Amino acid sequence: MIKTVIFDMDGVIVDTEPVHRYAYYQQFSALNIDVPEEMYTSFTGFSTRNTFQTLKKLFPSIKQEVEELIQWKRNIFNDAFDTKKDLYLLEGVEDLIKDLYANGIQMILASSASKVTIDRVFKRFNLHQYFTDIVSGEDFPQSKPNPAIFLHAASLSKAPKENCIVVEDSTNGVKAAKAAGIYCVGYNSPHSKLQDLSDADLIINHFNELNAEKITHLGG
Repeated sequence: MIKTVIFDMDGVIVDTEPVHRYAYYQQFSALNIDVPEEMYTSFTGFSTRNTFQTLKKLFPSIKQEVEELIQWKRNIFNDAFDTKKDLYLLEGVEDLIKDLYANGIQMILASSASKVTIDRVFKRFNLHQYFTDIVSGEDFPQSKPNPAIFLHAASLSKAPKENCIVVEDSTNGVKAAKAAGIYCVGYNSPHSKLQDLSDADLIINHFNELNAEKITHLGG
């Protein structure tokens, strides 16, 4: 019986991807590097740190240190986030979160996003009340598909790992969940392009396909 749901954030709870894309490509332009769509898509699920570590290897012309690049990108993102009016929770996810909460199912966030970004999203949409724990990818040296973030999230669960599920929308996220040995629901998000969810145990196209009762009996 499932007692804990571990949510990814970007592309699952909220779509901040257009804001991230805007910030990254502003920076790529300033750095005078050409990042094609396929390469950018491959970073989905990466932390900002891992993205820039990878880019520095691919583009030796980038002379700035990773920490400087992270702060630069974060500043662009924060400015854009604060001025973007059309930022909403993804359709159906708020109802699902409230249903899980009402039925006593624990919720934990495990996102590659920074703590600052997670806090901005959670405050804007008043989500702190529903989640017992928040785990940020910035606390781990390696991003998804490394399973460390999900293993840590599962260790915070009130139930054993076998009684947890992960909800993910990215190739790297699904791989991380399965590498952690956790049942994975792949959300075919309209905002996450070119992602392979085939390793997920269950794939959904809309959150109205799930509710607390259905989730309780997954994986059993």
